[in-house]
Amino acid sequence: MKQLLPLIAAMGLALSMGMGVAHAAEGAKTAQQSKMATCNTDAAGKKGDERKAFMKDCLSAKPAAAAAKPSCEQTAADKKLAGAAKTSFLKKCMTDAK
Repeated sequence: MKQLLPLIAAMGLALSMGMGVAHAAEGAKTAQQSKMATCNTDAAGKKGDERKAFMKDCLSAKPAAAAAKPSCEQTAADKKLAGAAKTSFLKKCMTDAK
């Protein structure tokens, strides 16, 4: 009986710690969950087959290519900027991008 009590206490502690980790993981959304939330918002007002078709297209769509718009760094390199001119350009470019 004396050996059983510490074992039960250790199991209870392990279970409570495991639940805390699982709960913490629930708070962070995966990319797919974020995409689903965005598609659901965009599908507002659609019903039935129209909504199903929209959701299918929305969820299967690939993200826009990052290369479609050149980065600030790439643009600075293309313009052959260096030193203070590059720093100033990058600061303005990144501010405008936001």
